[in-house]
Amino acid sequence: MVVRKSWVVQGKKEANFIDAADFEEIERQGDEAIKRWIDNQLKGTSVTVVLVGQHTCNSRWVKYEIQQSIERDNGLLGVDISKIKDRWGNTSERCGKIPEDYPFYLWNKHDGYHNLGYWIEEAAEEAGR
Repeated sequence: MVVRKSWVVQGKKEANFIDAADFEEIERQGDEAIKRWIDNQLKGTSVTVVLVGQHTCNSRWVKYEIQQSIERDNGLLGVDISKIKDRWGNTSERCGKIPEDYPFYLWNKHDGYHNLGYWIEEAAEEAGR
């Protein structure tokens, strides 16, 4: 939510953030439904931003989304969100990264609030979009 709110607060165009509740509804329909849903979410996109937190490396669907993004020649970047404090002030440890050939940023250390848009633009340019 911190990343989503930072985007909206800055008056940026609506981004296609995937809501956990939406995903859980699709998940109940099985693996093929999840793949179709992810594929549909990627249609018309030029950059995929992977928010990497405590459980990211354990998600086969994040891996699928990354692979599909690469196959579609999307720009790709990762953002470590593990050190963003939750509503109780807790942070977590990051679980994994994204493939080595793509940029990876630390939300807090690299000032994601002010730089996310630049990172996305750079990824789009790198992908020729």
